[in-house]
Amino acid sequence: MSEKRVELLTDQLRKAIDDSGLTRYQIAKATGIDESALAKFYNGRRGLSTAALNALGQFLQLRITLGRKPAKKGK
Repeated sequence: MSEKRVELLTDQLRKAIDDSGLTRYQIAKATGIDESALAKFYNGRRGLSTAALNALGQFLQLRITLGRKPAKKGK
């Protein structure tokens, strides 16, 4: 049985950036995120601060829902 690959939050954010139809420059200017920081994040070379992630999520009108698998009984 093959396991379903879980899409990472960073992958979802990159897809949302692509789907927005805006350039990374436009997104950086609108969110206040440094353009080089956004480019490095997009290319997988670094992460973003929580504040930058919040700004990006708000600008792209994303709703982030965190889920957790329920703990197994007896553990």
